[in-house]
Amino acid sequence: MAGDRVAPARDSEQAIAAALQRYRVMANVVGVLLILLIVVAVPLKHWGGIPTPVTILGTAHGWLYALFFLSAVDLALRAKWTLKGTVVALVAGTIPFLSFAAEHSVTRRMRAGERV
Repeated sequence: MAGDRVAPARDSEQAIAAALQRYRVMANVVGVLLILLIVVAVPLKHWGGIPTPVTILGTAHGWLYALFFLSAVDLALRAKWTLKGTVVALVAGTIPFLSFAAEHSVTRRMRAGERV
């Protein structure tokens, strides 16, 4: 029966895999938005006098970074990351292109069973 289902344990492989997937999606979304903000919107604002893209992309990046932050912390707690690994992953979302490298590294290490 539907009411008899039990959620997987917080640190089960299934829960960690789901948390990793959420982290990967958010790292890529935040990375793309940050690159668009820096490469497209900021030059449009400063050289073209068009501030709207910075407002839109900046706001979107800010809100989505908050979701990225939560997904990274959730994964770190479930997978029992080190404090250093957690901080590095969180900071990576604020530096253009680095979120992609950090996501790749985290995914590789997690799939290899290593602690981040």
